[in-house]
Amino acid sequence: MRGQRRTGLLIAGAATFGAVIAYADPILKPRPSTFGLPGLIDMPTAESEAEGTLGASVFRFEGGLRVSTTFQVTDRLSGAFRYSRVPGIFTGGSALYDRSFDLHYRLLDEKGLRPAVAIGLRDFIGTGIYSGEYIVATKSITPRLKATAGLGWGRLGSEGDIGSPFGDRPVLDYGEGGKANTDQWFRGPAAPFFGLAWQATDKLTFKAEYSSDAYTQETAASTFSRDSSVNLGFDYQVNRSASVSGYYLFGSEIGLQFNLAIDPRRAPAPSGLEQAPLPVRPRPSRASDPVAYQVGWTTDPNVHPGVQAAVAKALENDGQTLESMALSANRAEVRIRNHRYLAQPQAIGRTARILTRALPPSVETLVITSVAEGMPASSVTFRRSDIEALESEESLSILQQADFSDPLNGPNSGLVPTPGVYPRFSWALSPYAEASVFDPDDPIRADVGIQLSGRYEIVPGLILSGRARKKVAGNLDDSTRISDSTLRHVRSDLVEYQKQGDPALHDLTLAWYTRPAPNLYGRVTVGLLERMYGGVSGELLWKRVDSPFALGVEVNHVKQRDFDTLFTFRDYETTTGHVSAYYDFGNGFHGQVDVGRYLVGDWGATFTLDREFANGWKVGAYATFTDVSSAEFGEGSFDKGVRLTIPVSWTTGQPSRNTVETVIKPLNRDGGARLNVNGRLYETIRDTHQGDMQIQWGRFWR
Repeated sequence: MRGQRRTGLLIAGAATFGAVIAYADPILKPRPSTFGLPGLIDMPTAESEAEGTLGASVFRFEGGLRVSTTFQVTDRLSGAFRYSRVPGIFTGGSALYDRSFDLHYRLLDEKGLRPAVAIGLRDFIGTGIYSGEYIVATKSITPRLKATAGLGWGRLGSEGDIGSPFGDRPVLDYGEGGKANTDQWFRGPAAPFFGLAWQATDKLTFKAEYSSDAYTQETAASTFSRDSSVNLGFDYQVNRSASVSGYYLFGSEIGLQFNLAIDPRRAPAPSGLEQAPLPVRPRPSRASDPVAYQVGWTTDPNVHPGVQAAVAKALENDGQTLESMALSANRAEVRIRNHRYLAQPQAIGRTARILTRALPPSVETLVITSVAEGMPASSVTFRRSDIEALESEESLSILQQADFSDPLNGPNSGLVPTPGVYPRFSWALSPYAEASVFDPDDPIRADVGIQLSGRYEIVPGLILSGRARKKVAGNLDDSTRISDSTLRHVRSDLVEYQKQGDPALHDLTLAWYTRPAPNLYGRVTVGLLERMYGGVSGELLWKRVDSPFALGVEVNHVKQRDFDTLFTFRDYETTTGHVSAYYDFGNGFHGQVDVGRYLVGDWGATFTLDREFANGWKVGAYATFTDVSSAEFGEGSFDKGVRLTIPVSWTTGQPSRNTVETVIKPLNRDGGARLNVNGRLYETIRDTHQGDMQIQWGRFWR
């Protein structure tokens, strides 16, 4: 009887696709499953969100809680990180707090009679509580109706299996967790699943599925009763970003889910709220006014100071600083510090317009040099006639005429510092927030407070800076979690810093930035380098302005700070350092490899991959592997995390270089821990170099 039931289900699934006799352009968009990625209810589909989409979902039912964050890495590749609470499955009825990762790859697009086909791994790193693999196909029957059918393994092969086509599935030995369960992939019983999604209105979608997940552990613990393999649900689109889903599960349970999807390329605030730039001022033609092009003005000692003062004033009004200027009969170079615009080409474009209004007509060559932390980082050279002729053209036209170079490879004589620029003091009093998410004992804890920051630029490249914080409200210090690390506690005592460090002197440093030679950048930082360590950090970076590759070396000697984060230290000190390679792969992908010695004395490497967008959004992930064994490392086996950078200008529509940055880590452990130093060279200078500027060049005329 059971075999007949399985056969009937397979025939029903095949018949669903057999009913498709014509291709229909779908208007039904992908909807999130209870696991966050596109799917029906529990089962996946072969769909993908728009490239770059960031998603989040919170799903709650009697069987637990799932909080998922998702990212559409490429057009075909999706990833998810999930925090789950599964009640009652441990001895004594305690709950499991679990962290897991998913990958989903669309192999084929839907075309004609061919369905879209995808393959996926669910919970492929860690305890394997939701571990499963699948291959799935999705096809549009009508523009509003889609059918899905697939074959699942692991959890997705636990109900109605048809055998084990690729052999038995070994028992998962997850040890400390955090390791990929590769020996289990697509092994063991396989079971079919299928379902339908129908868009009833522009906002309302109904879904139904036959689930191949038996929820064996949950039902064995009597968490809930699984009376049926059929799940029913709906999805209601509240607005462009938010939706609400409701489900009737297993013939016995009600589930509710809130979903959020954000396209980083579509800002909630309108673009262009900043003040319009000054227009280009064309020169009279040489034929109509030859006198204007004479260079007798070069002998007048008042011209250079007058022009420099006018340019400095105009740039100051535009949120920039004129550091220095050189002016000759046919050439002008300005060295600028951009304080306002996240896209450096926007600052350069506005500077070019200002120069056309302030320079004598004989000056044809314009060199605009970007300064970062007092260092001349890159120069862009234009013909003034191109600026005049191409103002109304696409920004690509002027990019094709621009020449990028290292300032140290060009003439540096004649540069006159702008009076009053140094020394320079600035300060700010602002709110701050610190959060701990996906903690094994608590989904989220957070503090909010006020931060006083100051910065004193003594001379170009020599900077004294610091931050002090005072907590106003929060519960980060409520954690009772005590580090069980057998290694020196170089990071795992974070809770003690959160408890005792209020108020806190977060950092206080003196940094020196320098250009020792063409293509070389240097940094030395001394003081209280970060919340947990003080000492000295030195760095040297090699990078050509026009190259996607960079190579750096950093050495640090540090001592661990006391938990009160003031001026006293603990009895641990160490020397760490790394050799780092950076590469811009194009299309917004940046890779980084750091090889060296970490804070606990272990040796290894960190691999990082970031996806970046032209508007400043960054989403990335990293993993660190060292000679600390998984047993010594403890829970999680190795250090890993996801990092996110959100530009403030994206949310406000106003120009700003400020960003909100966060790193989501499953745990704070001691193996693979690296020093956190502000102002590392690659991130300091990269947005002024050719690769980054070409991505953002569309804002040149803004």
